[in-house]
Amino acid sequence: MRIVYMGTPDFAVEPLEALLDAGFNVVGVVTMPDKPAGRGHHLQASPVKRFALEHDLPLLQPERLRDEDFLINLKMWDADIQVVVAFRMLPEVVWNMPRLGTVNLHASLLPQYRGAAPINWAIINGESQTGVTTFFLKHEIDTGDMVLQETVDIAPDDTAGTLHDKLMHVGSRLLVKTLEQVSDDSYDTVLQDETKAVKPAPKIFKEDCRIQWDQPVEKIHNFVRGLSPYPAAFTEVRTGKEAQVALKIFAGRVSGQPCHAAPGTLDTDGRNYLRFAAADGWLEVLSAQLPGKKVLDIRELLRGTKFN
Repeated sequence: MRIVYMGTPDFAVEPLEALLDAGFNVVGVVTMPDKPAGRGHHLQASPVKRFALEHDLPLLQPERLRDEDFLINLKMWDADIQVVVAFRMLPEVVWNMPRLGTVNLHASLLPQYRGAAPINWAIINGESQTGVTTFFLKHEIDTGDMVLQETVDIAPDDTAGTLHDKLMHVGSRLLVKTLEQVSDDSYDTVLQDETKAVKPAPKIFKEDCRIQWDQPVEKIHNFVRGLSPYPAAFTEVRTGKEAQVALKIFAGRVSGQPCHAAPGTLDTDGRNYLRFAAADGWLEVLSAQLPGKKVLDIRELLRGTKFN
């Protein structure tokens, strides 16, 4: 089969590498245009683009997926099937172009957690399991007929970062298996049960990451894990004589000590611990970051910062 691969972030690199290692014929790669990044706002290539260039794979970076020049170039690759991993929503003119359609690898057990942030939301919601699904694209996002699924356990100390890597590894293997079955015409598809699509995974914006301290401490702990390392949960604090600043919390734990303070109360000895009161307990901060600073262990942070 002639395969066109579409993806952008780190999560999409290993599946592409797995396809090449398995001997599949990837005839081209589509990824997002380079974007400004860092303090200098220099243009930065996506992880998938860097991998494609290292492996001499033909590359397209369309600004718009309905652009006529892009569609002409995409059609010239004459793909039998397209594979999408962590890319963007495709118009029908794109996903319906190959004779075998377009397969997507999604980081959840569909129909649960349809949307842009399935890994984050699974942890935020306190799930003990999630998984990966391969399916054929159709009009509505993440609703197509499923090919294969595999379950992945979520450990109590998993973060979005560690779960991302687990799902990436399992998903890469599942994608290879899916394309092997498609190549042999030995696959079956299963319709998604719409009655089970009750937990969405919408895109997460900055203000969504603000910690609400009037919630149960276990729920806040899952919220922190589900947003670590990116985009990171935050709360506002006062340091020294400065006005309030955002403190990003990357790791924490539920304290077993009783808490009678008002939710949101900051408590620290200035040396060894920093904790916040939730509705029913303390959340101890283990690592955090102040604006313009590095992510630090809480003791390192307290050595250089005084919290009011």
